[in-house]
Amino acid sequence: MPGRRILSLWFPRLGAERLLRQMRGLPPPLFAVAGEVANQRILTALSAEAEAAGLSCGQPLRDALAIRPDLVTRLQNPRAEAAFLTALRRWAGKFSPWVGEEPPDGLVIDLSGAAHLFGGEDGVLRAVAEDCATLGLTVEAAIADTVGAAWGLARHAGKQGMVPRNGDAIDQEARATRSRAAKRHWIRGGAAPVPLVPARPMARIAPPGHTRQVLAKLPLAALRIDEDTVNGLARLGLRHVGDVIDMPRAPLARRFGTHLMRRIDQALGLQAEPVSPARPPLHFAVRLTLPDPIGLAEDIMAGIDRLLPELSARLAARGRGARRVRLQLFRADHSMQEIEFGLARPSAEPDRLRPLVMLKLDEIDPGFGIDMLRLEAHVTEPVQARQHGGPQSRADAGDALDALISRLGVRVGMEAITRFAPADSHIPEKAALILPAAWSEPAGPWPVPAQPRPLVIFHPEPLRAPEDPMPPARFRWRRRDLATLAATGPERIAPEWWLDDPGWRSGTRDYWRVETEGGERLWLFYAHGGAASGGWFCQGIFP
Repeated sequence: MPGRRILSLWFPRLGAERLLRQMRGLPPPLFAVAGEVANQRILTALSAEAEAAGLSCGQPLRDALAIRPDLVTRLQNPRAEAAFLTALRRWAGKFSPWVGEEPPDGLVIDLSGAAHLFGGEDGVLRAVAEDCATLGLTVEAAIADTVGAAWGLARHAGKQGMVPRNGDAIDQEARATRSRAAKRHWIRGGAAPVPLVPARPMARIAPPGHTRQVLAKLPLAALRIDEDTVNGLARLGLRHVGDVIDMPRAPLARRFGTHLMRRIDQALGLQAEPVSPARPPLHFAVRLTLPDPIGLAEDIMAGIDRLLPELSARLAARGRGARRVRLQLFRADHSMQEIEFGLARPSAEPDRLRPLVMLKLDEIDPGFGIDMLRLEAHVTEPVQARQHGGPQSRADAGDALDALISRLGVRVGMEAITRFAPADSHIPEKAALILPAAWSEPAGPWPVPAQPRPLVIFHPEPLRAPEDPMPPARFRWRRRDLATLAATGPERIAPEWWLDDPGWRSGTRDYWRVETEGGERLWLFYAHGGAASGGWFCQGIFP
């Protein structure tokens, strides 16, 4: 798009600074946020002081505490960080209506035709810096012609190309050589070598039409490719974007996949990458802030009783019903417990929601006390008014069934409650579908088969019987010798020729209802053979 300008904002300390904004009094000198990754606590966000002290994101928490025992940490809350990023998206709407989120810590803004309102692109960056300084946030900003170029400039301008640590790069010096060189330098009395880290500017602007020249100086990670691809390219001596954008595309695509080619084209503007503004979601949430922490179940339920009518009124005003409800309990120690439950049918009635909340009360851990309750219907559906014809009407019966499914779903999960529905297949074992009860309607009239079906149907079990299409007089099944008293049939069923079902490769089947001398009523069939050998099998038991 001619004249298109993109502003990319990166908040490298979003998780830590979000919590620092909430702290009263003086913030701790060293602060970090720790998250759970692969059953290990690692640092996910750092304050500026903690980063200056030598700590880094991705570092195990135990190592960080060993280095700096005075480090103050808080647990990561990804949902709260996502909500904070959404709030920043609303703030960024002052620069352009086309604002999109780049989780977990970035925003992208289509600035085309709007920069002059702030005195040009320099004025936009000054306004961003002033606002973020007021908000107590660290921000890195960049403006370029494409989303990929602005993203790379904001995060990687001023960084050097990555050098792999395994010594595989063709222009990388061996470790032993580097070790001896450093030792000789130290013995000669010179100062120990200190790597120079260039200061990263806060704002960067790529002149219009100079995307290729600006990208060429950036490290490969600026292309938004995964770390394995960066390592693979670095082992070939390719460290900057300029090293790959002019290379033959076919060899790169064969070795590293088309994802690398797509990212290069997006960064250069050869492939469209529009900025999709996030649509404001329907928001149905209420909260209650308490003057003193509470911990008794009766007090918690009393607070929920005050929230339910307000939530129901908001849902009813928009013609929506709650399908999934989230209860958040904020404790006095700044931790939070979250409880979620679903409904079999969307509803906005407090009488439908309250019993489900009560079933979850025993899971609540108040800790040192709960000082705020928040109730949110985060999954909703449109609801239609229904005519009730009396206490025995079908609508009332359906409501009772939905209430039962909802109560059971709170205990065992909605996915564990299923119902059967008829299927369009003449194969006996495919005559029914198993559907989740909460997301399906009760089945209508079931089709009546030409012949009765057994009550229990299982995977065909082979019999030891003569190779004869007529029912055997005697046969062996499940380590027992049985004798045939009566047989009714046959009912011939052919396989579905348009499907390759491994269970039906033995060809056409002739089904018989066989009653044995011991009283068993079995469902036997003789397979005439096909891709697999045939013979006699048992597939069901009649009552």
